[in-house]
Amino acid sequence: MNIYVGNLSWSLKDQDLANLFSPFGEVTSAKIVTDKFTQRSKGFGFVEMANDAEAQTAIDSLNNTEVEGRNLVVNESRPKTEGGGSGGGGFKKRSFGNGGGGGGFKKGGNGGGGGGFNRGGGGGSRGGYRDEY
Repeated sequence: MNIYVGNLSWSLKDQDLANLFSPFGEVTSAKIVTDKFTQRSKGFGFVEMANDAEAQTAIDSLNNTEVEGRNLVVNESRPKTEGGGSGGGGFKKRSFGNGGGGGGFKKGGNGGGGGGFNRGGGGGSRGGYRDEY
């Protein structure tokens, strides 16, 4: 099971995240999402556990617990969906200027098409910042 963990302290590292979940069962991976330019934590991450029952116990036990002064948000990670609908917790991505050309927050020197903070969505060349994890 893949688990979303939000509201993390900026100082936590991947290994700290794995250590937090390991008492509940086998952790197959633990990754804190970082900004690809600054390498600074974005304050959330994902943990993958081999056993779904152990993962559910970890979610139930760790959700809303305090770690380094911050109350964690822990829930089952849902696959990214295209289009509308509810985001189901965590960070819902919206497309700013999806498709060929245009887009919010266009910065100079981007060249043709795209521009700005494109997050998901298809088509056209993209400029600016693009989040992928």
